[in-house]
Amino acid sequence: MPLQPRPLSISELVATVSSQRAQIVALMARVAELERRLGLNSSNSGKPPSSDGLHKPRRTSSLREGSTRKSGGQKGHAGTTLEQVARPDTVIRHFPAQCAGCGAALSEGMAHGHVARQVFDLPEPRPLEVTEHRAQRCRCAACGEVTRAAFPAAVAAPVQYGPRIGAVVTYLQTCQFLPEKRLAALLADMFALRLSTASIANIISQRAAGIAGFVCAVRGHIAAAKVKHLDETGLRVGARTQWLHVASTRRLTHYRISPRRGSLAENLSGVVVHDHWKPYYTLGGVTHALCNAHHLRELHALIEIEHEDWARQMRTVLRRACHVANLARARAAPVPPRLAGLIERAYQRILAAGLAWHEAQPALRRQGGRGRHPHRIGHNLLLRLGNRRDDVLRFLTDPDIPFSNNQAEQDVRMMKLRQKISGGFRSKQGAERFADIRTLLSTAKKQGWDILKALTQTPDQLITQIRLA
Repeated sequence: MPLQPRPLSISELVATVSSQRAQIVALMARVAELERRLGLNSSNSGKPPSSDGLHKPRRTSSLREGSTRKSGGQKGHAGTTLEQVARPDTVIRHFPAQCAGCGAALSEGMAHGHVARQVFDLPEPRPLEVTEHRAQRCRCAACGEVTRAAFPAAVAAPVQYGPRIGAVVTYLQTCQFLPEKRLAALLADMFALRLSTASIANIISQRAAGIAGFVCAVRGHIAAAKVKHLDETGLRVGARTQWLHVASTRRLTHYRISPRRGSLAENLSGVVVHDHWKPYYTLGGVTHALCNAHHLRELHALIEIEHEDWARQMRTVLRRACHVANLARARAAPVPPRLAGLIERAYQRILAAGLAWHEAQPALRRQGGRGRHPHRIGHNLLLRLGNRRDDVLRFLTDPDIPFSNNQAEQDVRMMKLRQKISGGFRSKQGAERFADIRTLLSTAKKQGWDILKALTQTPDQLITQIRLA
């Protein structure tokens, strides 16, 4: 006959129930954490869109508020369209062979006006244009000495490629991200230009070395600017993770490669706009402004996943504040103090309500049973919004400070796109060359320069053209 289990005592039953209750609480917390992870996507967190996979959020979902305007160009919008030019390169005349009325023959001498239609097209690809430089020798009539003329500084070899080829190669690889083999094939197909991948790499190397002075000048201008944007992202270099740091303004962009994420820019002044990565607060001599686009995404997640009402109210206040600041900036005037005060009081009121709600919730279980009780995601965000209130709302008091750090994020995006297309870099030297050339390309676009022309100019020529405002 099998033995019957011994009945548990009341104290043992209490201990078992207490242990099971603790396990249930821990499992519920774990389930909530996993559900939150599943609910995060590119619209409510800092995750990139490529991480959404097949379960992408609706494209109509946006952090922006709805508008009563119709989609498309608005009234008064300056559109662009293809228009005829006054002096076409080629004119082809067409004459009717016979009269449309009686059928009589017509000749060119009977022409009486015309109707013009123009076709815009690319010119026929031509073979390379070869320019020969001849250094003439002259014999002096007085002493008989023969003197040879000097070649231009840019003509340094018996046979070489010109600056326009270098500019096109640099543009196609570092701006359009064509790998070396595909770039060599394109040049051969379109221009009958046979360049080896080694020659392409040498052209890129020479151009990067030639713009070192310009890159240094851009870095100095950004460091001294009143407002600058900072961001960083991982980059694969030689099968290891390196860090790409970007510092930018509306007119300038500077990229640099570093083995450490915490290797921040030095000698900065003014206001730095960033995403609240804590090491940025170790920068000395600067004022901080936080990216509210990040805050809106975090609030969006709290609304969708945790259903916290204070987050919905805070999102509304921040959106309204952004709208108010944009209207004031359009008028080139500061936000009226009375209106800014209303927004700040509403902000503070929502913070107090959110903190009171979180403090009334049961404490979360300690990790390992030791240390302080952890805070919930929403509670941590509330503490940040409270402790850094001035940095969050700085855009309300200074029209030069933007609502978000989108400038730096946009400048980083193209570098991430290059990594997605072509993978990582084989060497740190190659990554640094790429970063320097992208510094020139991004800055040139912001300045409104002709890209190919900028790639053929000297650092001194480029530096004198820089506009800071």
